[in-house]
Parts: sequence; C-alpha cells; structure tokens
Amino acid sequence: MSPASRRQVLTAAAAGVGGAAASVGLVACTAGSASGGASAGSSASAGSSAQASGALNGKVTVPFHGAHQAGISTPGPAHVTLLGLDLRSGVDKSAAKRMMLVLSDDAARLTQGKEALGDTEPEIAASPARLTVTFGFGPTFFDKLGLTAQRPASVTPLPAFPKDALQEKWSGGDLILQIGCDDPTVLWHTIRMLTKDAREFAEVKWIQRGFGSANGTAAPGTTGRNVFGQVDGTFQPKEGAEFDTAVWASGPGWFKGGTVMVVRRITMDVDKWDAFDPTGKELVMGRRLADGAPLTGKVEADRPDLDAVDANGFHVIDDTAHVRLAKATVPAELMRRRGYNFDDGPTPDGKSNAGLIFVAFMADAAATFVPVQRRLAEKDALNKWITHIGSAVFAVPPGAAEGEYVGQHLIEG
Repeated sequence: MSPASRRQVLTAAAAGVGGAAASVGLVACTAGSASGGASAGSSASAGSSAQASGALNGKVTVPFHGAHQAGISTPGPAHVTLLGLDLRSGVDKSAAKRMMLVLSDDAARLTQGKEALGDTEPEIAASPARLTVTFGFGPTFFDKLGLTAQRPASVTPLPAFPKDALQEKWSGGDLILQIGCDDPTVLWHTIRMLTKDAREFAEVKWIQRGFGSANGTAAPGTTGRNVFGQVDGTFQPKEGAEFDTAVWASGPGWFKGGTVMVVRRITMDVDKWDAFDPTGKELVMGRRLADGAPLTGKVEADRPDLDAVDANGFHVIDDTAHVRLAKATVPAELMRRRGYNFDDGPTPDGKSNAGLIFVAFMADAAATFVPVQRRLAEKDALNKWITHIGSAVFAVPPGAAEGEYVGQHLIEG
C-alpha cells in the first residue's frame, strides 16, 4: 500500500465514526507481560500440569477460598456466563447476608467438584473443569442496603463516552455473578444451582454468555482471538508487584484485597469488517493479522514502537491506531483484561450479530478505565466497526476464608 493510500485508509476510518464507541479490550496494548498476570488463587500451574500429564481437565479445580476471589488472576476459561441481578423489594442487610451465605457455600462446593445443597444433578458437579465463581456488588447494591458510605469511590456508573449507544437491558445491576468453566454442561448446572439460591432475594436483570478458546486448542498462555480474527489481550500487568498494584484495592477496610470490575458489551460489525482489506485492518489495529505482532515488531510480545516513522515521516503505528490509544500511558492505567467473544446468532437476513464482552479488573476505575476509554472513544479508527451497548461497574470483594461468605465484612461491618 502506498503512503498516500495508507493515509487515506486511516483517515477514512477515523472520519467514518458514526454510531460506534471505542473498545479498551480489543487487542489493547498495555504495559506488562503476556503471562496473563497470574497471582494468588491462580490455577495456571494446575491447568498446565494437568494438560502436560494428559490428566482429564474435568478434574482440575481452582480454590474458592483465599485472599482474593478466583476468576480474576485465573487464566480465562473456555466458557463464561455473567449474570446481572437486581435485589427484590424489601431485601435488607439481613436478607442479603442469607443470600450471600447460601451462594458462597454452594459456589465453594461446586468449584471443588462437590454437589450443592439440595443438588438434584450431583453427577454433573463431579467434574468441575476449572469452574470459578466471582461475586461483585454494583453501586445500587450499596444504596439499597444503606451501605452507600462503604461504596468505593470509583464504583459508580461510568461517565458518558462519545458515541456510546448503551441499552438498559445490558447495563447496571445490583449484583454480578461471573461463572467461568471449561465445560458448558457444568457451567449450565452451576448457573441453575446459584440462580435457585438467589431467586428468593433477587431477579435476573441480564445474562451474557461468552466464549474463548477451548482447553487444549493451543499451548497454555496463548493469546486468543476475537471475532475480527485479531489476537485479543496480549499484554497484562506482570505477575507480582505490578499486578498487585494495578488490580487489588487498598481500601476501604472491607474492600482491601478486592477489585473494581468493569463490564462493557461491544457489538462488532463483522460483515463490514469482512469487506475491509487486510492491510487496512492491520493499519487500524496497529498489529499484524497473522501473528499479532505490532507493525514495528517481529513477535506478538514485542513492545509497539510508537515513535517509529516510515520513509514519508508518518508514524508506522498511526495516531488513530487502536494499540497506540489503548496503551497505558502511566502505571495507573494498567488493568487485568478478560475479554470473551459472544454470538447471538445471525439476524433474519443472515448478517452476524456478534461481539466482545469486555471484562476488566482494576484497583480504581476512575484512574484506569476512564482515561483509556476516553482516548479510544474520541479518536480510535476502530470505532467505525464497533459499538458499546452495555456498561456496568461492580465492587468485587476480597476472597472469603474458610467459614466466611463473600462480602461478609461489608454486610456485617
């Protein structure tokens, strides 16, 4: 592609932004390593060992109890379901305590391959396949229970971003359950058990189902691809101090060791993307399609050189390229990203209805997610093909010790 046509491609993409909003999660480049940022509570070694030895993945478990909840630093599962719940009228702190006691107990059992209390299909529970359950509380959870003063400052609805097209049916929620598993039948069973636990106290506001790469498709740690065919989630905070600072909150007291969870539902116009030429796609993203390497690098893990210019003086990675705008400019913008593809099936006229469930965990959403998303919303060339239609923010409590339930130190004070 000539320099002139190269410039035209990117200019046209940026100028064509209409009903779309930007994505932090799509092939976002942030400082860190490609290790996935595993830390306390991670099943990375267990999953890798099981695969290397030929052991059945169905028997691999991820600890439920610990300093942090599972499903955050844990390597991403093949399947995930996010349940957004709203508390029923009249539910107070006493009722919320009963709800979280039952939910935590059954989640602890199921993740370890044990049947839930009153389980009518205990045979399904016997092979948990890296099952994790993560709980989070939305801003309205605190308000409804008289706990507003305990709500972390950044756990509030995100500000409006340019070109957002948010729909209520995909947004908000008092409570979230993130359920991940490598076996869709086990996932279904867990959802059924936990929704039975919760239905006296809460009703389902929305449900989002996502998927990644199946276990065993590629070597552990391999970056998956989104529905645009792009590698998605290359860089994560490095395991250790960087991850701990970026993800785990320092306060208030009940929230220490917890994290803020951002969920964004993003539709991706696959049919329109299909019509774009491969070179143009790479220029928009700032990465090569074949291997995910930045246009200035040789392999996926190479750092993009944002200062490199071509023979005509243009940046090799354009000023509107997604990886340039998504890159963390300061350490405070680092986040743990766990994006999942979704597919709602073709429309009646045969067009795709797919996209990305962008899930990210960070110590402070205002300092991390908001500035990155604002840059993307204002300038990202990718905006021509994507639209943000759902948004929610949750406070994810720290993990529960044996004999405790998740959120106990918030609800009981």
